[in-house]
Amino acid sequence: MTREELEHIIRASGDITDQYEFVIVGSQSILGAVPRPEEVFTVSMEADIYPLQAPELADRIDGSIGEGSQFHETYGYYAQGVGPETACLPAGWMQRVHRIQNRNTQDRIGYCLDVIDLFLAKAVAAREKDREFCIALLQYGYVNLEAALALVGDMPLDAKAKQTLRATMRRWGKSRSLRRLYNR
Repeated sequence: MTREELEHIIRASGDITDQYEFVIVGSQSILGAVPRPEEVFTVSMEADIYPLQAPELADRIDGSIGEGSQFHETYGYYAQGVGPETACLPAGWMQRVHRIQNRNTQDRIGYCLDVIDLFLAKAVAAREKDREFCIALLQYGYVNLEAALALVGDMPLDAKAKQTLRATMRRWGKSRSLRRLYNR
């Protein structure tokens, strides 16, 4: 997905829900902070999105421009209507979002997660695709491991889950591919 495609999804979501502000929480939220990231970050053709003031309207987005919809068939990308509970995020994440608002969004606002918050949300989800995404964020220098580790204390997790998350992140930081990148 490109930045322009995400802008189209924001605009279409506004038309569908009659809302003005949206939160993008999935991998494509990187497009707020990094409008033209490396290809490894843009392989997903879906944007996870919900209306900030009326998250319950996310079902309308999913039904109108979601996977398998006419929108998806026409453009090759789609929106997944999600809710605020979809991403596990550290306290203060909303103060770090990156705002997308322009003519392409018809001045509607898309709040994209800061890259460090995206990293933490993906690290908690811990699916294989999330692990690969997180390691790539470290490899390309979009996330500083020490800064991310410092934010783990602000995650809404119990002590054991935080300990496990820190151990996982440290393991990723020591990964072979990461060492290879920095030893060039």
